Amino acid sequence: MPIPSVLPLPPSAFASSNGAPLKIRLQACPFDLKQVRLLEGPFREAMERNRRYLTSLDLDRLLHNFRANANLPSSAQPLGGWEAPVCELRGHFVGHFLTACALTFSSTGDESIKARSEKMVAELAICQQALAKNGSNPGYLSAFPESFIDRVEKRERVWAPWYTLHKIYQGLLDVYLHCGTAQALEVLLRMTDWAKFRIGRLTEAQLQESLETEFGGMNEVFANLYAVTGDPEHLRLARCFDHQRLFDSLARGEDCLAHMHANTQIPKAIGAAREYELTGEKRYENIARFFHDRVVNGRCLCTGGTSNYEWFGEHNKLAGSLSVESHENCCTYNLLKLTRQLFCWQPDAAHADYYERALLNGVLGTQEPKTGMFMYYVSMKPGHWKVFSKPWDSFWCCVGTGIESHAKFGDSIYFRDEQGLYVNLFIASELKWAERGMRIRQTTRFPEEPRTTLGFFAEEPVKMSVRIRIPGWTRNARLAINGQAQPAPVPGNYAAVERIWKNGDTLTLDMPMHPYLHRMPDDPNLAALMYGPMALAGRLGTEHFHEGLQFDPDERGQHRHREIRVPAFVVNGHPIERWLKPVPDRPLTFKTQNAARPRDIELIPFHQLFGERYSVYWRFLDEEGWRRAEEE
Repeated sequence: MPIPSVLPLPPSAFASSNGAPLKIRLQACPFDLKQVRLLEGPFREAMERNRRYLTSLDLDRLLHNFRANANLPSSAQPLGGWEAPVCELRGHFVGHFLTACALTFSSTGDESIKARSEKMVAELAICQQALAKNGSNPGYLSAFPESFIDRVEKRERVWAPWYTLHKIYQGLLDVYLHCGTAQALEVLLRMTDWAKFRIGRLTEAQLQESLETEFGGMNEVFANLYAVTGDPEHLRLARCFDHQRLFDSLARGEDCLAHMHANTQIPKAIGAAREYELTGEKRYENIARFFHDRVVNGRCLCTGGTSNYEWFGEHNKLAGSLSVESHENCCTYNLLKLTRQLFCWQPDAAHADYYERALLNGVLGTQEPKTGMFMYYVSMKPGHWKVFSKPWDSFWCCVGTGIESHAKFGDSIYFRDEQGLYVNLFIASELKWAERGMRIRQTTRFPEEPRTTLGFFAEEPVKMSVRIRIPGWTRNARLAINGQAQPAPVPGNYAAVERIWKNGDTLTLDMPMHPYLHRMPDDPNLAALMYGPMALAGRLGTEHFHEGLQFDPDERGQHRHREIRVPAFVVNGHPIERWLKPVPDRPLTFKTQNAARPRDIELIPFHQLFGERYSVYWRFLDEEGWRRAEEE
């Protein structure tokens, strides 16, 4: 079966264009989001909260800065935070909004969400035309003046205009791909002609100098556009945004990431990965693989997140990174995108293990369950709490990636190849696989229960291989077909079952979870407690804390806090099962026994803890170390 693209492109996107084919052979391909529907469970609940937020946003308020920039009338009340009229990133959230609406439509079939995205595109087209009449170069579309790009090219101080424009480019492309909205592609192509004009005026040296200012995933979005149009100019534009200072080092296998702004670099690697797929050039593959390895394996915390005060540190030096700005949510969003691409090149259970850990802890655990609001920084500072955005007064970058993340949980549960199916994530869902004439329904209460069952509903018997991930964190996993036990599967691998699947067949996987320590690579006495893929958070109460501290329009509001004393662990070399015990009748809840000092503590999964102080990493001491700590 041909596999056209990593992008979940609907057939109409190719039927109406001369899209560029891939130059590499993918080993696995994701399903179109429209083929996967979430069933009852924590991920569908999070997606529904996100959908309600998208529906609540006032389109006129979102458009206000675009209209003002184009000298069009607007009586809407301006938004606050990063969408305020004085913020240099204004307009970025509109791009995220377009993408999130498009993804939500594909994930749910909600026509009202699709209509909101199309209304936004139509209004942006009006702004684009008005900007050209008012002196901007043809095709320009933004909520800030084109002079911001002049400042980038002159190396004058400006925040990140190309970064903001990238969100709009990507949002328009996603509305076209997922909703089939032709006008979105028309506006996007005019914006692309404008970019071609701006870039064409620069020498190579000037262009590379301009790339020292954060520019998001411009190389990725133009590569994706090339995949749709087949126009070589779009691939050339993608290459124009290859940051050679970074790429040259990564291509040589040199880790130059320390002291770099983390989320500026990750989209560049995503772009390199996409350029590899569309050109077959080995250099791009080396860049993406090496970057991913050096970040995921040596710069990520137990939650799957990375960065400290938004910067990369030295490889395998993480003990000093437990701050109130420990991991930026945008980094997790982008690392998941890159991990998904690498999995398509080479299906590896380790990639899926990381994806699961980051999705549970770094995505699901960062949406407030009552309001649906999002975190910017995921504080790893012992004794701190989770801080969330406000609906109309924040609009941080991580609110933008947050609304995207919570719209596409179905995109990495299942993959396919010529032999059959990969099952990567244990999320209650149903896959409709028309080409095979079957539906596959995954029934699970994971992670509350470490079990999942696949039910097969086939029009006719189908011979294929089903490969289900056996997580690296499990021991003594058990696999059964129609209730009959199968050979013991190997953790950290895939259990492959090739057979003729008939209507009513079931495949059940039990994957017992066990507590274990996730130690800091540079300080083994500093460790997090894990249970399966979940980071456990110690419940530290509400001392000097009130509920209002959870919501702050200032992305650095969490710095305003009073510290408390956090317990340490003295376990005298005993194994974790001896001093960490499950609490009866309370799933995924644990209590220490004579281990934490000065008091024992209760722990629950990080993704379930809200509204109180917590700690994820703990200091492990011997008796003498505890005595000294008491004296201090």
